[in-house]
Amino acid sequence: MSVKRVLVTGGAGFVGSNLCIALAGRHPDWEIVAADNLYRRGSELALPRLRAAGVTFAHADVREPDDLAKIGAIDALVECSAEPSVMAAVQGGADLVVRTNLLGAYHCLELAARHGAQFVFVSTSRVYPVRALEEVAKVETATRLELAEDQSRPGISPAGLTEAFPLTGARTLYGATKLAGELLVEEYAETHGIPTVVNRCGVIAGPWQMGKVDQGVFTFWMLSHLFGRDLSYIGFGGTGKQVRDLLHVDALVELLDDQLERPDHWAGRTFNVGGGRAVSLSLRELTDLCGELTGQRLAVGADPVTRAGDVPIYLSDCAALFAHTDWRPRRSAEDVLRDIRDWASQNEALVRSALG
Repeated sequence: MSVKRVLVTGGAGFVGSNLCIALAGRHPDWEIVAADNLYRRGSELALPRLRAAGVTFAHADVREPDDLAKIGAIDALVECSAEPSVMAAVQGGADLVVRTNLLGAYHCLELAARHGAQFVFVSTSRVYPVRALEEVAKVETATRLELAEDQSRPGISPAGLTEAFPLTGARTLYGATKLAGELLVEEYAETHGIPTVVNRCGVIAGPWQMGKVDQGVFTFWMLSHLFGRDLSYIGFGGTGKQVRDLLHVDALVELLDDQLERPDHWAGRTFNVGGGRAVSLSLRELTDLCGELTGQRLAVGADPVTRAGDVPIYLSDCAALFAHTDWRPRRSAEDVLRDIRDWASQNEALVRSALG
């Protein structure tokens, strides 16, 4: 299937806008359409960048099927739209989370099925259950938590979680809606015969992300160092030893581009996508690295109370993905943070206006 018209939902968001601009540059013969409702603060900053790259912008909301229908025929759809905050539902935003993440995915699948289009789903590692992740066997070192060799559940090792990790249990409303979206993707692939692929992403970071404490933590940490904002280690005793892997947004873009170019190769697959153990940091290690890169040494506070839905450690084991493709997350944690630093320093006024 030769892709000619690609729709990216959430196209003014962090991942969506970077993807649209990269695809427009890599494939001048494709028409790239970015659809977004501009709900998230800072998304409006993407519009001049999209326009300069030759991307068509459609003001559309995935919760409204009529908005999507007006976009017209497409050859592929990359579903990047989401309410990604784990805390949003806890703080009273359940309707927004469910209607955006689940109903929105359904509407996007309907559009793809109508046009026989490839469907690429940007999902999340948050589909894995919280309690199971809380209970994994861990080893505490001077600066971080590590996964122990001996585990009581399948699909986990010191390298991280594989796709075989059990999915039974609660996972936050954000994770639940994304997992439900994954199940819909599987059904639409079977029923309508469209090529689909699901990417369960760990933490994604990089330029043009307006990071917050509960979403985009690596960018949030770097911006706080640059702009002198208060930081605290929250939960797990306030030690700052909780760990996440991270992936540069450009690396994700490279993977998604390959999936769009080779839909048959990727059809029907679900993969963990992340930096893995090699590209991971604890908050304590993140603080040290941000200090080195900015010259700013912040006194970080401590709140020992763990928030609902938080987990002590998540690492993506991407062995299945690596066996399927030669794609690799080739940028180090330092590379990712340096790129965020340089972008924010060069665009300080814009970043400050988005952060408020």
